[in-house]
Amino acid sequence: MEAVHNRKITFIERAVRWSNAHLARRQMTLILSFFIGLLASVAAYTLHWIISEIQYLLTAGFSYTSYNWLYLVLPVVGIYLTSLFVKYVVKDNISHGITRVLYAISTKQSHLKGHNCWSSVLASAITIGFGGSVGAEAPIVLTGSAIGSNLGQLFKMDNKTLMLLVGCGASAAIAGIFKAPIAGLVFTLEVLMVDLSMASLMPILTASVTATCFSYIFMGGNAMFNFQLDSAWSIQRIPPSILLGLFCGLISLYFIRMMTACENVFAQLKQYQYTKLMLGGIILSSLIFLFPSLYGEGYNSINILLQGQTEADWNTLLNNSLFYGHGKLLVLYIALVLLTKVFATSATNGGGGCGGTFAPSLFIGGFGGFLFARLWNINQVGVYIPEKNFTLLGMAGVMAGVMHAPLTGIFLIAEITGGYSLFMPLIIVSIVSVLTISIFEPHSIYAMRLAREGKLITHHTDRSVLTLMSLKSVVDKDFIPVNPDLPLGKLVNVISRSHSSFLPVVDSGGTLLGEIDITKIRQIMFRTELYNRFTVKQIMTPVQATLGINDPMEEVMRKFDTKNTNFLPVVDVNQRIIGYISRTRLYSMYRKTVEDYSAE
Repeated sequence: MEAVHNRKITFIERAVRWSNAHLARRQMTLILSFFIGLLASVAAYTLHWIISEIQYLLTAGFSYTSYNWLYLVLPVVGIYLTSLFVKYVVKDNISHGITRVLYAISTKQSHLKGHNCWSSVLASAITIGFGGSVGAEAPIVLTGSAIGSNLGQLFKMDNKTLMLLVGCGASAAIAGIFKAPIAGLVFTLEVLMVDLSMASLMPILTASVTATCFSYIFMGGNAMFNFQLDSAWSIQRIPPSILLGLFCGLISLYFIRMMTACENVFAQLKQYQYTKLMLGGIILSSLIFLFPSLYGEGYNSINILLQGQTEADWNTLLNNSLFYGHGKLLVLYIALVLLTKVFATSATNGGGGCGGTFAPSLFIGGFGGFLFARLWNINQVGVYIPEKNFTLLGMAGVMAGVMHAPLTGIFLIAEITGGYSLFMPLIIVSIVSVLTISIFEPHSIYAMRLAREGKLITHHTDRSVLTLMSLKSVVDKDFIPVNPDLPLGKLVNVISRSHSSFLPVVDSGGTLLGEIDITKIRQIMFRTELYNRFTVKQIMTPVQATLGINDPMEEVMRKFDTKNTNFLPVVDVNQRIIGYISRTRLYSMYRKTVEDYSAE
């Protein structure tokens, strides 16, 4: 076995050396993007196959005419098994898949751990298969991105190419799971904020198309959602389309705000694992027992709304629940499911499960669109609006609002349903939704955590470059600290050995008290008669400003500009001196990063 292992390593090393010697970076990037697309489609197929098999084994014998007690048990078991898998097998945090990809791009030079290539697939399959009310898309995006990152690291790609390969993996994941290559491309552009240039267009498209083709091979040619246009869109439906966009924007705001609040509650129970499990399990299982549509991703329920022709068809949503046989309560049921989905999703992840918010946003959007159309038609507000069509538009609107990604919402829904005939209302609803939520939330649900920490890559080149820069890499630690009681004569001796124009003044514990600016003490430095008259304390100057080692680079640049100084000290949380930052060195690093970032 050891010999075989060594032969594998030798083969990989030879492949790396051969590629470096015979292939240009662009050529190698295209080859890697093909394999990323292939592997991402395999991961997507594997995940959905495992989920469907688990759900079939667990729920195939359920009676649709009454409630099922197992709904109170299965989700808790799923969360518990997932938490055990993460704790004892993965031994790492794998939640918030897309946020972790953004974090890796922003702060870790696009490096993702090797286990991310498979751990999220298994964890989310267990969670969703047992009923966890989350989506499989975010785990697959993390998986695809990790595949791209690790292949890039294996072939010694530079940081910019690694970022591109991570984008290829994310694009391939979306394209593979939905069979939607254009949606995969625009998702990478809008959500991961990888800038699109001619150099990046071809690899991302290659990965997306490859993943889509192999998904067709693995899963056949059927669309994820079966949609037949109810009636052609007309200009008279512009007002309800705009109002639906407003409604979707408000639903998106409710989703983000409530999700954040619930996550904060579970975060406070971080040290109490079993308390989190019990709280999350009780909330989730109770909601699924009352509203079985919340079980798993919920795509079957969306298909019922999209395919329904009569009230009897739509009333099948009430199967397996206490609402069965009460068709008049369908609107109430849909409204309650819409409101409680966010709690079910939060309870799943908060209790220890693994999954994303991509599918929940589609789910809530579909239910919201149907609810809007049904209420509009019941009250006969104006022109009749087809409920199936507006279910589709609602899916695009809420997803676009939650992710602040109108193009992703438009193209994804159009591609996964074949609903290109509704392209105009898809654009209207998605744009109005994003404009509405942008008033209240400037960032998507994935980016808001990083934005608060100043670690978010954006399409603003200056901010992106500052985010990519590392403060730690420019800290000069070659300094000589001096004691405040040191006589001037001995200070001159220290100055003769120093390579800097600044000397930090520190106490016995290393806490920064002030600094000696050599340029400001020249008038007394060479007067030997003053050497025993003055001490460091008497001639030191206060520090104009200090920098923390984890300060965002925008804040660092701002302090240099406002203080108009050439050097600033860097301190830890206890105000102990770590080193100095030079304005000249910082700007040199900035120019180099801009050059690398902008290079084709």
